[in-house]
Amino acid sequence: MAELIIHSEKIKDNIKFLNDYFKTHNIEWSLVTKVFSGDDTFIKTILTKDLIENIKSVSDSKLESLKKLKAVYPSLETIYINPPALTHIDEVIAYADISLNTSVATITALNASAQKKNIIHKIIIMIELGELREGISNDDVEAFYQQVADLSHIEVIGIGSNLGCMFGVEPSYNKLMQLDRSKELVASKCNKNLKFISGGTSITLPLLEADLVPKAINHFRVGEAAFLGICPLEGKKFKGLHKDTFEFYANIIELIEKEILPGGHTAEDSHGSAIKPCNNHKTLKSYKAILDFGLLDVDRADLQAEDTFQFVGATSDMVVIDVGDNKTKANTTKYKVGDKIKFRLNYIAVARLLSSKFVQKVYV
Repeated sequence: MAELIIHSEKIKDNIKFLNDYFKTHNIEWSLVTKVFSGDDTFIKTILTKDLIENIKSVSDSKLESLKKLKAVYPSLETIYINPPALTHIDEVIAYADISLNTSVATITALNASAQKKNIIHKIIIMIELGELREGISNDDVEAFYQQVADLSHIEVIGIGSNLGCMFGVEPSYNKLMQLDRSKELVASKCNKNLKFISGGTSITLPLLEADLVPKAINHFRVGEAAFLGICPLEGKKFKGLHKDTFEFYANIIELIEKEILPGGHTAEDSHGSAIKPCNNHKTLKSYKAILDFGLLDVDRADLQAEDTFQFVGATSDMVVIDVGDNKTKANTTKYKVGDKIKFRLNYIAVARLLSSKFVQKVYV
């Protein structure tokens, strides 16, 4: 079985580093744990009590993950970072102290559910800044706030935004200043001083370091930098964070010299794209290695091999690579069945591998 190696202490070091870093900038932050999908071993191994005691809150996009967190740490502040579905309102109230919202109907339903439990549910109103993800228009902030401000069991604690997650729209000082203007509009027109502007994520860290984040932005939601040590905008390591937090090893389960080109008429393959065989070999045959993971586990486009070979194709549960004549520069055999191929991963690859039940997770 292919293995995902998880370097627990390095991830914990990253979280501690970010906690100290944000403190020096007078910013509250929430650790976004969605990459681990509520994995029990993750909670036990990485989100240990000593770490949780220094984290203000944890965010996730899966209610099941928040449920597991609350079962272990009932007093931990949790944030549900998807706009809630109306069919899951009661679960949001049960497992999330705060939720991100863009719909008056949804907030009204949250209020009714919170009233039944006699609790106050906190919300952050999301503003759309060009990413075309969740968020209302800046122009609608005042009217939106007025529709939910008087709900008996809802407290609006802030406004927020999401940038860089879908179309890669880069954050900028001017874009983030739009959130500041929205907050000031609510303060002046509605006489409400919102506590948070949750406008920062991993992609915003370089701006914060360069002093290009407006002072009003006082809340960050960070996952990728904590777990992979990088800023998505540049793909580079941020300050003292660890990048080598995950390693993926696939096993060679077959290694046979085969024809370069498929034999017979080729149709679409199992994932809907025409097969494009390699045709730049000087011979008619080469060694094909089959690896024990597939499209159900991860998209190979999100992987970077540490060695040089060519991907031939993939099915739901295996990947085929072409290793040429399977010789080293010293003319010795390069690979054999049972050898492991190591890959570096991006954030999406880590998320998919962690959620795959066909990949072994090894915490070290």
